[in-house]
Amino acid sequence: MLQKLTDSLSTHKWLWYTILGALALVFSAWGAYGIVNLNFGSSAADAAVVDGHAITLQQASNAWLRDQPQIARIYGANLSASQRKKLQSEVLEGLIGTTLMELRTQKLGYRVTQGELIEAIRQVPQFQVNGKYSAQAAEDVLAESGIALPQFEQEIASQLRSNQLLDGIRSSDFLTPEQIDRAQRLQSQQRKVQYVLFPAKRYASAAPIPPAAIAAYYHAHRAEYMLPESVDLRYGQLTLAQLERRQKISASALQAQYQKELTHFVVPQRREASDIVITLGKDPKTALSKAEHIAQLARAGRNFAALAKKYSQDPGSAANGGNLGWMSRAGYDKTFTRALFAIAKVGDITGPVKTRFGYQIIRLDGIRPRHTRPFASVKSQLVAQLRRRLAVRRFGHIEDSLQNDLQTPGASLAALAKRYGLTTGTVPQFLHGPGAPPLGVAPSVQNLVFGSAALAAGSFGGPIVLDNDRMVIVKVLGHHGPQLKPLAEVKAGIVAALRTRRTNQAALAAAEAARRAVRAGKSLQSVAQALGLKAAPATFIGRDDPSVPTDVGQLAFAAPKPAGRPVYEAKALSNGGAVLLAVMAVRTASHVNPLLRRTLLQQLLRANADGDVVAYMGQMRDTAKVRTNPHAFQ
Repeated sequence: MLQKLTDSLSTHKWLWYTILGALALVFSAWGAYGIVNLNFGSSAADAAVVDGHAITLQQASNAWLRDQPQIARIYGANLSASQRKKLQSEVLEGLIGTTLMELRTQKLGYRVTQGELIEAIRQVPQFQVNGKYSAQAAEDVLAESGIALPQFEQEIASQLRSNQLLDGIRSSDFLTPEQIDRAQRLQSQQRKVQYVLFPAKRYASAAPIPPAAIAAYYHAHRAEYMLPESVDLRYGQLTLAQLERRQKISASALQAQYQKELTHFVVPQRREASDIVITLGKDPKTALSKAEHIAQLARAGRNFAALAKKYSQDPGSAANGGNLGWMSRAGYDKTFTRALFAIAKVGDITGPVKTRFGYQIIRLDGIRPRHTRPFASVKSQLVAQLRRRLAVRRFGHIEDSLQNDLQTPGASLAALAKRYGLTTGTVPQFLHGPGAPPLGVAPSVQNLVFGSAALAAGSFGGPIVLDNDRMVIVKVLGHHGPQLKPLAEVKAGIVAALRTRRTNQAALAAAEAARRAVRAGKSLQSVAQALGLKAAPATFIGRDDPSVPTDVGQLAFAAPKPAGRPVYEAKALSNGGAVLLAVMAVRTASHVNPLLRRTLLQQLLRANADGDVVAYMGQMRDTAKVRTNPHAFQ
């Protein structure tokens, strides 16, 4: 099961991305680009349409941008065009999977209570200060990211609904006692082994590698030594960050901008509340009667938190004594907030109020008045906004000016760099496909210098905007077709590879000869001594036993069971050299470790459950009507 699951996930990585997203209560890598909304209808500008619901080009672009830091860590500047296309396809499939999950949970009627939603939001790491939820931190993060609270709550609710669906699938799995016993017997199996290591250094030879062997290897692996076509470039580059640093913002401009955006800095009144929820169930009248009784107890002075813990049917808030934290009017059930904000003073109780969650008894615990954030607290934010705005405007003007200047006869890169403050440099070998630092893959540059109308040597091209925040102009200094790296350049690596191969082959040959000797009747100990090697003592080992090399342990449990006489296996080792192994006996541990049994049960259930989730989501994808835009990321 584990292997099947691994194979499935490696083939359909979008399933894994979607599962990870759906199973996370909060986002360990949360950011503005994680928001996915359902859009009805479709247009030519959509990245995909899933059962009639559109995924916009902007959503696809945001998701791709979100993944850039991780992609850069893995691939650096060496992301090829084919890898880029494959990764973009996986990103789009992840969005499709998320959309399908949202549609499915809506159709099946999954719901999230207000308390569950609030508790999930309180757990977002970016909303916490010193390990505790901070409403102000949440406001600041959302404002800086440009995300409205209702939009963010919609995404959290969607994640929670996905959790409910997938947890239901997972919880349906079970194993029979016979299956657990069989798995435990296999897991706890021990094998008696003895082995001899044939170290690589013992068989290393200083004999020269024949030139014919080097040439043969070079030609057999010529694809590894091919350089694609390339151009030599001079470039000039300008980034938004450079322009931002050049912008001077006056105090009067900051004050003017503050007054202009004053409404954006208004923090609405917030209220802290606690509630007790009685769900409607099958008998709303009984639920109302119960809620009214509890409300009477609360108004009579009974401890509200104790009542909530005892009676509230909202698992998200009951454990906290009904406390829901601080909230504004926006983003929550309107009936609930209307009742909460109608309470006159702190400590008063209202309800039962009928909401979509059931009957709610609400207590007002605190009030934070509506206020405007002072200029000093938002000054740095205003400076960054104004610098960015001015830089973007200047960026556009320079792009237009450069477009005209490059058409002027006799245009000089040095003169243009001085005029516009460009950073200049040389790329001696910009490769078709991999590209080269600092330009990276730069598909638009590739199209300019390798396309059907490629620039001739000595010609300028651009300006081209890369990654939305930098602009380049390029001059082609020379063009080179695909070429094989000279043998002299790669010869040292070939010689090293051939020496390693020769050494390992010699070690394996020695191990094979020793294997024939022991199978002919000699003892492993005597064969090892004759070779000047040492046989390890015969001992029982378990799976993943750290007392033996990893390769030896894997070989021991991959070998057939001995039937009357030892089984001998010779194999090359992954880190060089070889081993001769004797599997002498097999036994199952007599003592049943309860902890091992529980751990194994959890692992098997998890593997089965993950397999079921993958199958469920795969079936959901296979039966959906999906249309994708092949130009979604262009």
